[in-house]
Amino acid sequence: MQLSHKDYIDKVNGCWLGKNIGGTLGAPMEWYRQVNDVSFYQQDLHGEPVPNDDLDLQLVWLAALENHGIDIDAHVLADYWLLYVGPHYSEYGTGKANLRRGLMPGLSGTVDNDFKDSCGAFIRSEIWACMCPAMPALAARYAYEDAIVDHGHGEGTHAAVMIAAMQSAAFVVNDLRRLIDIGLSYIPIGCGVAKAVRMTMTLVDAGGDWRTIRDEILKHHRGLAFMGDRSRISDEDFAKGFFDGPKGYDAPSNIAIVVLGLMLCGDDFGRMLCTTVNCGEDTDCTAATAGAIWGIMHGAEAIDRRWVEPIGTGISTLCVNRGEIFPPVPADIDELTERVDRLARQVALRHNLQCPSDSSVVRADVDVEKLMGDGPVCVESDDMAGAAFRYPLFTVRTYYPSGPFVNADGPTSVRVTIENHSRAPATLEVRWHCPEGWSADPGAMSAICQQGNYSELTEMRFELSSSSQVQASNRFVLEILPINRACMMEIPITLIRPCQG
Repeated sequence: MQLSHKDYIDKVNGCWLGKNIGGTLGAPMEWYRQVNDVSFYQQDLHGEPVPNDDLDLQLVWLAALENHGIDIDAHVLADYWLLYVGPHYSEYGTGKANLRRGLMPGLSGTVDNDFKDSCGAFIRSEIWACMCPAMPALAARYAYEDAIVDHGHGEGTHAAVMIAAMQSAAFVVNDLRRLIDIGLSYIPIGCGVAKAVRMTMTLVDAGGDWRTIRDEILKHHRGLAFMGDRSRISDEDFAKGFFDGPKGYDAPSNIAIVVLGLMLCGDDFGRMLCTTVNCGEDTDCTAATAGAIWGIMHGAEAIDRRWVEPIGTGISTLCVNRGEIFPPVPADIDELTERVDRLARQVALRHNLQCPSDSSVVRADVDVEKLMGDGPVCVESDDMAGAAFRYPLFTVRTYYPSGPFVNADGPTSVRVTIENHSRAPATLEVRWHCPEGWSADPGAMSAICQQGNYSELTEMRFELSSSSQVQASNRFVLEILPINRACMMEIPITLIRPCQG
């Protein structure tokens, strides 16, 4: 199908309406492991949606995009995260704490983070899909830059990439199974999210009812019941052995529930949302995400007014620093759609796109590593991926074979790769600037970085050692100077003392 501007606006409005409706419907049952029995809203709403971080966080990204343009990356998003996002719990709080220690994205989302496999990233994927309609590869890359801030290289990032790709493709693809296949093609085949989704699809195809499939999802892909709180799980689920599981391992089961609701309920918006909520778990997030996908596929005009009238089209916020963020958060869905539309026009101009069609939306059968622009979403080696630093003609990436930690038994290893995007080789002078008592080996060196498309990455390995008492956070700068070029790159490196216990 071709995507007209009128259809695009209807689908973006449908996305935000579905998001607000689903989040409001699921809010009262959030993080209860139980089978629910809802058929409509449970609250007295007085014409307003329930505030929800699912939409809140995307309003922060909206401000970042409007202030800095569409070329933002994880470093810009991390600054906005620290300035304008209120919560300090779970992955949000761990990401903030790591950023303040000097760890860059995605180390900020990986180190000491029990919640890197949780749900806080896929719930904020819609803005990337709506500004990149019918461009799942680009939406996936934005979602990756977003998710690594507080989920690093965990299942939470896989979930965000998958959902963003699905939602972007949904602007021109109406076949749900094809959308799921498109989303899966952007994440590692062996990750937990992919396994949970494929199992769910198989069970739906076999004719299972939602309760049976929901139990199978929890049997094979659950995390610990909410914070290990016995009061948050029903007696029936406790008796089935569904209480225990890895702490914070929530994205695989909740993405599977989103897929379950969508696959079983087809075109019935209300039944789809209620089935999703009735599965329990992170009900506001699962219903909000399913509602957004349905809204993009079908448009705002297809949503029954009985679901819209109790909450209207306003936007209520919960965790945004509204007193300082600028531009201000949108007053309603119409304003949000208008502002996202302006961003989408910029994206289309940048990528020379016109009226994308169904035939232009493909699975990620090309190199997913290049689509992400940041190395594999799932790190398969012993290295802990650090951060990517992009300059007009070079990209520098850092890696830590044993993590970004001070090594009490010897030096800490750091691996650095440099990619040259120009058509000419560059001679690089490299020099370390170390805190007092620290040294780098080698402390300085030079290297030839060949032109793009003609060589492998330039790789350098260093060892950082301390001769004195180390600090909790030890900050270095790796200076990379291309000789006879008009640029200099300064790469921040931080080593922290490992947490005890």
